[in-house]
Amino acid sequence: MTRRSHWPVSEDSDGPAPSRAGAEPSRRAGEPTAEPKDPVERARAICLRLLTGTPRTRRQLADALRRREIPDEAAQQVLDRFEEVGLIDDAAFADAWVDSRHHSRGLARRALARELRTKGVDAATVDEAVGRLDSDQEAETARALVDRKLRTTRGLPREKRIRRLAGMLARRGYAEGLALRVVRQALEEEGEDPELLEEHLPEA
Repeated sequence: MTRRSHWPVSEDSDGPAPSRAGAEPSRRAGEPTAEPKDPVERARAICLRLLTGTPRTRRQLADALRRREIPDEAAQQVLDRFEEVGLIDDAAFADAWVDSRHHSRGLARRALARELRTKGVDAATVDEAVGRLDSDQEAETARALVDRKLRTTRGLPREKRIRRLAGMLARRGYAEGLALRVVRQALEEEGEDPELLEEHLPEA
């Protein structure tokens, strides 16, 4: 998505990592001038550079500004302004994250919520974003993941096969009950004896 801003995007190297100590290198004619001395202008340049590559949450940008030793007052002023003009939108970030990670990685709501929290998205926004995935959709995705994995587990002992399939779903955040139910259904449809499966996957 192309983002518009009220400030020009600087070509300076104003990334999140602190600059090396010492005098600034000499610049040839026509090269960009040194980064602004005003902390608000520096904060703007840093945020714009970070947002040029990928959307970020407010907390991610705040952490980057703190690493660059931007005063809290200047950082808050810039972050508030970026939110006002829509350059920072944690709700939109969370929605896009859920859509992308669920479809590309098959992650369940629990795993998605955990990832969003690590990026500083508040609990209410996380709940709203992951709530867009209903139980039926999670079950369908879990079954698709198991179907893709079934072929690679053929020939393994039954118990080991079940552990591998259920473990794959658990790592993606699926609840144990859903994971075992989906695995049992897939194995039964493949031809496994339901009575033998009952030893390892008793029905709820």
